[in-house]
Amino acid sequence: MKKGLKNLWILLALAFVVFFALSIFDIPEICGYKPKSSELADVLFEEREHEEESDEYNEEEYAEVVETDSDTILASDPQSIFPVPADTTTQTILFIGDSMLDGLSPRLAAYSNQSGFHQYSVIWYSSTSEKWSKAKRVKEYIEKINPTFIFICLGSNELMVKDIIEKRQQFVSDIIDQIGNIPYLWIGPPNWREDTGINRLIQNNVPEGCYFRSAGMKFERRKDGAHPTSASASLWMDSIIRWMPEHSAHPIGFEIPEKKTGKVDHIFIHSPSED
Repeated sequence: MKKGLKNLWILLALAFVVFFALSIFDIPEICGYKPKSSELADVLFEEREHEEESDEYNEEEYAEVVETDSDTILASDPQSIFPVPADTTTQTILFIGDSMLDGLSPRLAAYSNQSGFHQYSVIWYSSTSEKWSKAKRVKEYIEKINPTFIFICLGSNELMVKDIIEKRQQFVSDIIDQIGNIPYLWIGPPNWREDTGINRLIQNNVPEGCYFRSAGMKFERRKDGAHPTSASASLWMDSIIRWMPEHSAHPIGFEIPEKKTGKVDHIFIHSPSED
């Protein structure tokens, strides 16, 4: 009984194969009879061709979308907009900030001297973003020096300001407005303790590639525990210069200096008591 069932299943399978073949392929006339195709093959092959055409269309469409949305893609992906070609023209640099310039300015001057650039430094001791903003001192020195690039180092005297976002937002924004379209780099403070938000405040207000975060770096400090030593400040400036070619929105073609320090064209000094 089991053998008979097995043979029956084999016959049914063979019959199905024959029927399937006759139904999908164009079979020539046999003994005056021509089996009619079910056109199943045409449907299957047409569907496959349609899938291939669809794949090709999608690729073209994707390429068009990428090209059309290229600005959006570049803006959202920093890796796609950096590095930016360095500006190799002669620069007039304005370096403004607080007492941290005591260590940074001489080392930047070495780079400026080696590169044939002019550098003017403005040191306002114990200054804050509030003081610089209210005095309109950034605008004052821009009009006096006519710089092609500005370095700023501010924030060290604002590490522990409470509610700093609310209290300093308008001043940071105003400083940036005073700078206008001049390329710049804001150097963040060399934190010796956790701040209350000054780094976040500045970074959130400047464009990508215009802020160098110093917090987290290791420094040798002076006796006050805050200011980096001259040697450490020089290494700090070296780190900034090395960072610029790959990450700055406006890199400059600095040459590596032969000397450890250099001379600026002029240093402007402001005391803590000045408004």
